[in-house]
Amino acid sequence: MHRRALTRWVALLLAALLAACSSEPSELPANFPPLDFSYLTPLPLNVASIQISSQYVPSGVPSDASGSDPISPVQALEQMAQQRLKAVGASGQAEFVVDTASVVRTGDTITGVMSVTLSINPSPGSRAAYAKATVTRQVAGVQGDLSAALYDLTRQLMNQMNVEFEFQVRRALGRWLVSPGATTAPVGQTPLQPPGSPQLPEPLAPAARLPEPVIQPPPPTPDFPQPLPPAGDLSQPFTTPPPAPPPLPYSPPPPGPVTE
Repeated sequence: MHRRALTRWVALLLAALLAACSSEPSELPANFPPLDFSYLTPLPLNVASIQISSQYVPSGVPSDASGSDPISPVQALEQMAQQRLKAVGASGQAEFVVDTASVVRTGDTITGVMSVTLSINPSPGSRAAYAKATVTRQVAGVQGDLSAALYDLTRQLMNQMNVEFEFQVRRALGRWLVSPGATTAPVGQTPLQPPGSPQLPEPLAPAARLPEPVIQPPPPTPDFPQPLPPAGDLSQPFTTPPPAPPPLPYSPPPPGPVTE
């Protein structure tokens, strides 16, 4: 009888311990709900198509914890682009690229880095503008199973990325964002033009014609004095004529023969 009561008491104690452990707030459910970004403000772009790709390749080293994440960081970023970016233009292409989506564990600390680039290409191989967004987050004191910590880290990184991405797109690509109700030019009529381009001012109306000015005749020119006669030839030096020689004294003629 005593042994049966002891066994029952031990069973009750184990049940109480299990109930206490299950009520700890740090424990998360085994299934993790997928992330959804469709409730956020869409970003309509004046392009005909949007290409989404990733150039990030996980390192595969033991410290790389992205493989243990219940939600792939790369897939989360691509889903953000699919749900938020809208192509509403008639020509051109937008290119969304995942540059970095790393999750690294160092001891009891996990660090996540996400970086994306959105480019506007009016024609293939021609980039007109781009926006780049980067976020980083670190969590310390991680113990045991990484699933819950990695899920929470990825969720918080995506919250940061949605805010940073929209800010950078509006800052760098605001001219390619289409306002609700705006129309875009059909293909073949005009090249890709940002909807926010400034409009040229209307030409000014021609000014009223002013009356012709009255031109007064000039006053008569005063008579100048008659010109002096031209001076003589100054090329030869001026010489004073020599004085005339004095007259010779009178000499009577010699006497002739005396005639009777």
